[in-house]
Amino acid sequence: MGTVFAVKKYAIHDGPSIRTTVFFKGCPLACPWCHNPEGMDSRMTLVWNKDKCIGCMACVAECVQQCLVFENHILKRNSGACIKCLHCTEICPALAHEAVGRKADVADIMTDIIKDRPFYDTSGGGVTFSGGEPLMQPDFLLALLKACGRSGIHRAVDTSCFAPDRLVMAVADHCDLFLVDLKHMDSEIHRKYTGVPNEQIKKNIALLAQKGHDIRVRIPLIDGFNIDEKNMQASADFLASLPQIQGVDLLPYHSIAKGKYKKMGLADSTARFAPVSTRQVDLCADIFKQHTLMVQVGG
Repeated sequence: MGTVFAVKKYAIHDGPSIRTTVFFKGCPLACPWCHNPEGMDSRMTLVWNKDKCIGCMACVAECVQQCLVFENHILKRNSGACIKCLHCTEICPALAHEAVGRKADVADIMTDIIKDRPFYDTSGGGVTFSGGEPLMQPDFLLALLKACGRSGIHRAVDTSCFAPDRLVMAVADHCDLFLVDLKHMDSEIHRKYTGVPNEQIKKNIALLAQKGHDIRVRIPLIDGFNIDEKNMQASADFLASLPQIQGVDLLPYHSIAKGKYKKMGLADSTARFAPVSTRQVDLCADIFKQHTLMVQVGG
């Protein structure tokens, strides 16, 4: 069993060709620019959408745990008392209550994956396991990778690589492509912004490359964090020194996730960042191209 928050069909930005992307809940990093804040918490969470609510109070009246109350037109939930029975999501006539995340087993997910097999077969696509961080649910991830392998389906894992190297190598035995995030080369800056250092991440990237596993590196371009020339040069030097790097995807920051933070009832941590300019992106891309690395903007 595992916990996922979405299964995206016909994904074209999560690896080669047409793919199905399975999003795992839970992440050990806390990147303030994260575009999937619903994947941060490893648990299923309940959210209330104020814009949808019609104020009928049915959820308050029927909550068996009496953990819901309206104060100044705002619904408040006593998370300590809530047992996540999902009754509020079932009775709300306006669909203002929503469960983010669900428990699933391998058979559930494989049913969704197999439905899209004609797209994989005709396009050369496959399945991508993303998140959150899929390595936080290793048993579930490995079981799915093995099931896809038995079915001859191409498998990619989109990961920060912040995990023990023995786990990363166990996953590598059943994975065709790693999509690895490289956020910053300086460990202290990495820790300041994401909450974790980067030594293990760089170690795992190098180990995967040295063992002959295919890797595509994804670098979010965040103004004020990592697009300075010093960091871009260090990143390019590091990647150019490794074999098996299939290419580098530069992912310019954008504010498309703002609505997700509001929906989740979270402070909008993305507000401190501004989109990068075309000139900034071009300068970053030129550095990687000078190192003879294949570069794509947008992933």
